[in-house]
Amino acid sequence: MDNNRSSFGSNFGFLMAAIGSAVGLGNIWGFPYKMGKSGGFTFLLVYLLLAVFVGFIIMVSELAIGRKTRLSPIDAYRAVSQKYRWIGWLAVAAPFLVMSFYAVLGGYVLQYMSLNLAELSFGLSNIFSQQITGTATFGAMLTNPFGCFFFTLLFMVICMVIVMGGVSGGIERFNKVGMPALAVMLLIVIVRSLTLPNAVEGLKFMFVPGYAVKGGFIEEMPGLISVLGTAGGQMFFSLSLAMGAILTYGSYLGKEENLVSNSITIVAADTLIAIMAGIAVIPAAVANGINNGVPVNEIALNGPKLLFVTLQDVFSNMGKAGPLFGVIFYLLVLLAAISSAISLMEAVGAHWIDMDLKAGKGDTRKRITLIVSILITAAALIVAVDGLGSNNIHPAALLGITGPVPDVIADWLDFMDCWSEGIAMPLGAMLMALMIGWERSPELVLEEVGHGNHSPFFAKFYSVCIRYVAPVVMAFVLAGQMIGFFGGPEALWYAVAFVSLAAFAGFTLAGRKKAE
Repeated sequence: MDNNRSSFGSNFGFLMAAIGSAVGLGNIWGFPYKMGKSGGFTFLLVYLLLAVFVGFIIMVSELAIGRKTRLSPIDAYRAVSQKYRWIGWLAVAAPFLVMSFYAVLGGYVLQYMSLNLAELSFGLSNIFSQQITGTATFGAMLTNPFGCFFFTLLFMVICMVIVMGGVSGGIERFNKVGMPALAVMLLIVIVRSLTLPNAVEGLKFMFVPGYAVKGGFIEEMPGLISVLGTAGGQMFFSLSLAMGAILTYGSYLGKEENLVSNSITIVAADTLIAIMAGIAVIPAAVANGINNGVPVNEIALNGPKLLFVTLQDVFSNMGKAGPLFGVIFYLLVLLAAISSAISLMEAVGAHWIDMDLKAGKGDTRKRITLIVSILITAAALIVAVDGLGSNNIHPAALLGITGPVPDVIADWLDFMDCWSEGIAMPLGAMLMALMIGWERSPELVLEEVGHGNHSPFFAKFYSVCIRYVAPVVMAFVLAGQMIGFFGGPEALWYAVAFVSLAAFAGFTLAGRKKAE
């Protein structure tokens, strides 16, 4: 099977694909709005620490397991562990669930790009005697289920065609062009954002400690566990970790490639683009709000409104140049969304493509990709028609629950997000760290990383982080995610997290001693 398996044509192509997988809506949309939700600089600091001590470690681990086994996530975990072999299913369930709402968000981006393009080309607002504004446009879009699903379907078709082209012919080729183009367009939007009056207030929100409260944006800082959960979930979503995508890409990588330097490059590039996205979005949102007399504590800096209401209002208020910047911005968001979506689709379908190769059925990539696309589109239909809860078919409505409800059942997007980013991803990462650190040993990864010649410093750093730092931090992240989605006393979630961690660790150690 290995001889017939797909592979990247070059290390540059792999890096562009891996960075493309990491750079997506999580950077351009998720990072700015979660920073806005979590107090600006505090979120940024926690995110950077997590990226170094957890994100980098998990990235190296997934690439190493993928390249060592040359298998898809399900089969790779089966090959390296009997006790944790089922983690591979989490690594397939997570990207499938993510795609169920990611495709819908991609459809939203397509709609907004189309509207700005129509305004730029034909003066759409003149035709309908009204300006394209964020609130009106977003509300009309959510209450039009047919339109949402049409653009969701269009987004899925684009991704499907690229994945059908194969690893080097489709995924690698798209990212070699798409990622540099995205970087250029992002720089253009940053320059325009920073030249808006009062944009400096947004920069202070991002980079000055405590300014979120001092500047009047929020009344008080959220708790550390809440920020940790939000930043941890964002890190895994942004870096495409614990979703099978990085492990799958690693399985297509040649033995001569340096996994450590590649991991550093991917994490650094993803983090840089996330911060750049924050600089493009938050100062523009703050400046537009202040310049239009909106109190700073009422400026929408979190949730879908940041991308589809606040930013569209920014472009609408730029005058004749607004639609041009709108097209550029939403096109770069679209490129980012596609680059991540194709990696998630590849992670879902890789197992069955490999199975057919092993069975001698040849390359069935197109058939498998078509089936995966149909299944994802069916799940996305539910999210699209729900319209972020606007059309009263969300889980709470179907269960007959009235009044205030937890976010997890307020709309189908949050429901899918909870089970993927909230549970499957942090749980999968925690279990993988326990598997490598305690059931097998860090040498499982270190030998693959350096073919037995890894540096003493990296070996020590990796061993400490994979054994102690990553499992404990992921337990806190899992607790924070649960608090965010369900609410409840923090002490209860601390207890649940630590009891779970202790149970898994004890079970693993007991099994290891028994084997010895």
